Amino acid sequence: MKQKEYALYKGDDLLGMGTAKELAELRGCNISSIRYLGSPAYRRKIEKRGNSWNTLALILFDEEDDNGEVFC
Repeated sequence: MKQKEYALYKGDDLLGMGTAKELAELRGCNISSIRYLGSPAYRRKIEKRGNSWNTLALILFDEEDDNGEVFC
C-alpha cells in the first residue's frame, strides 16, 4: 500500500514534503499533530481566528488521474 504524500506550508513557505511520519520527524512532533493540520476542524479554527496568512497548512497530494495530472 502506497503511503499518502503531503506538503507542509507555513504561509507561502514550503517547510517540507513527504509522508505524515516524515513531516512529524522534521517538525519534532507526533504524527497525529501533523494530520490535525490537514483536518476540517483545524481549518475551521483558523477561519475563526481570522488572520490565516501565516499559519501551518498540510496539503494532501492525491493519486494521478488517467492523463497523468496530479490533483491536490
